[in-house]
Amino acid sequence: MTEHDDLEAEIRRVGAELAEAFPSSARHPVKALDARAMELAAADLEVRTALFRFVDVVPACRGVDDLARHLTGFLDEVQDGPPPISAALKMADTRAGRAALGAGAAAGVRHMAHRFIVGETPAAAAAVLRRLWTRGVASSVDLLGEATVTESEADAYAERCAAALRSLAAASAGWPDRPALERDGAGALPRANVSVKVSALTPLLRPDAPELGERDAARRLRPLLREAKALGAHVHIDMESLDSREAVLELVLALLAEEEFRDGPSTGIVLQAYMRDSPDQLEQILEWAHAHERTPPPVIRLVKGAYWDHEIAEAGQHGWPVPVFEVKRDCDRNFEALTSGLLAARPTVRVAIASHNLRSVAHAIAVNRLGGGAEGDLELQVLRGLGDDLQDALATRGFRVRTYCPVGDMVAGMAYLVRRLLENTSNESFLSQSRQGASLEELLAAP
Repeated sequence: MTEHDDLEAEIRRVGAELAEAFPSSARHPVKALDARAMELAAADLEVRTALFRFVDVVPACRGVDDLARHLTGFLDEVQDGPPPISAALKMADTRAGRAALGAGAAAGVRHMAHRFIVGETPAAAAAVLRRLWTRGVASSVDLLGEATVTESEADAYAERCAAALRSLAAASAGWPDRPALERDGAGALPRANVSVKVSALTPLLRPDAPELGERDAARRLRPLLREAKALGAHVHIDMESLDSREAVLELVLALLAEEEFRDGPSTGIVLQAYMRDSPDQLEQILEWAHAHERTPPPVIRLVKGAYWDHEIAEAGQHGWPVPVFEVKRDCDRNFEALTSGLLAARPTVRVAIASHNLRSVAHAIAVNRLGGGAEGDLELQVLRGLGDDLQDALATRGFRVRTYCPVGDMVAGMAYLVRRLLENTSNESFLSQSRQGASLEELLAAP
C-alpha cells in the first residue's frame, strides 16, 4: 500500500470509531434538528433568505403583532412557498392569528438562540461550562459583538473581555481535575479561555489606514493580555472578514513578539481555509513562530471560515477577484493540506482543528496518528449548537475537544446567529448531507 492508501484506510477506521460513539440522536439527524424552520430553510433558498431576514430584525420588533407582520411580510415574497408558509400567511389575516403567529415566531427564535448562545454573561454561562468540563469537554467563551463604531463601545467591549477572564478564572478554579484537558506535550493548558474580536476593540480598523486601527486596538488588547497572563488564562484572537485580516494578524504578531509577552499568556490566532491565500498565510505564521519561539507556543485554530457569503458579495460589488474557494471540495482539500502542515510544525505551534465535518476531523486524527503524534497534542473544536453530537463522540473516545460557547445578548448575537443558521442549512454542509441520509462511506470520501 502507498502512503496515501494508508492514510485513507486510517481515516475510514477513525470515522467508523467516531460514528460508533455518536449518540442515537446523531444517527437520526432530523430528530436532532428539531425546528421545522431549519428543514424549510434547507430545502428552499427563498425561504432561507426570508427566515434569516426575519431573524435579523427580531430584536427591533415591538410585540407579537409586529413580529407577525414582519414574518409574513418576508414570507409573502416567497414564490410558490411550501404549505407551512401558506398556513402562516392565512393565520396573519386575523388579530388572534397574528398574536399566535408572533408568539410562536418569538419562541422559535429564542429556542434557536439558546441552542447556540449559552448565556448573556460568563457568570450566567458558568453552569453550562462546568457541565461540559465534567463531561470531558473544554470550552472557549466567545463574547458576542460585531464591529464597534465609537470609542466608548470599544472600551466597553474591552472591559467585558477583562471581566470574562476574571469570572472564568474564578469559576473554573473549582472544577474537577481533567488531566486530558489541562496539559499537552507543550505544558499546561488554561481552563479559562476567552475568544475576542479585534474589530470590537477599535472603531478605527479600516483597510485604507490599518496602522491607525492597529494602534488603537493595541492599547485595549495589551491590558487584556496582561490580565490573562496574571490569571493563567488563554486569549484567542478571532479572524474576521478579509478587509481586516492583515491588520489583525500584524497587530497580534507584533504584540506577542514584545518582550513582555514572550513567556505568556497562552494565546492563539485563527487560520481560515476558505481563503485562497491561506497556505501563504500559514507559511508567514510559521516563520514568525520559528523566529520568536514563544513559551507557551501559540495555538493555531484552523477553520473553514464563516464569512463566505460576505466575501463573495464584496468581491462582486467591487469587481475584485474572489478571495475564497468557490467550490466546497477545493476548500476541503485545502483544509486537509493545512491540517497536515500544522501538525508537522509542532511543537512550534499548538494545533486546534475546528470542523463539524466527519471527514475533516477523521483526517486530522489519522494524520496525527500516522505521524506518531500523541493523541493529547491535537485539539478538536466545535461550535455550540452545531457540533454537540460530534463533541460528545470525541469526548467519549478520549480526544481533547473544545466547544466554542457564544455569550451575549440577543441583539449582539443576531449577526452570529444568522451565520450559524447559514452553516446549518447549507446544502453542501455535513449536517445537511447527514439529514439526507448520506452513508458513512460517502461522508468519509476524499474531497
